[in-house]
Amino acid sequence: MMHLPYEQRLGHKADFRVKYKFIDHKNGGRKQLPFQGIRSDFSYDEGNSVYIIWPEFEDENGNVVLENDKPVAVEGTALMWIVIPERRGIHKEMIKVGTKCFFREGIITASCEVIEVLNLFSNPTQ
Repeated sequence: MMHLPYEQRLGHKADFRVKYKFIDHKNGGRKQLPFQGIRSDFSYDEGNSVYIIWPEFEDENGNVVLENDKPVAVEGTALMWIVIPERRGIHKEMIKVGTKCFFREGIITASCEVIEVLNLFSNPTQ
């Protein structure tokens, strides 16, 4: 089965793009790399505030990875999708090029940095 791009699933374009690097297991990260379609949480710091913002991983050419049956790269870029439109206002204040952030799955699994703001300010808020 192939990954259905979030643009088709959610009906709008990605909010922003990050560069990410997964933390290896010996340093407290995942035992294995995730597959495309993982719905990890997102945070701006190492505290307890997490948000429903999903990554959609890209290949080395910036194309959405459509295979969901093999692990994604340990580091690369991902489109980011704010899933709850009503929360977009909060993120408009926080998301800027250079913002440090994390993927979370109970534990911090990857460190990230915002590299591009895409459609954050034009996507629907409801």
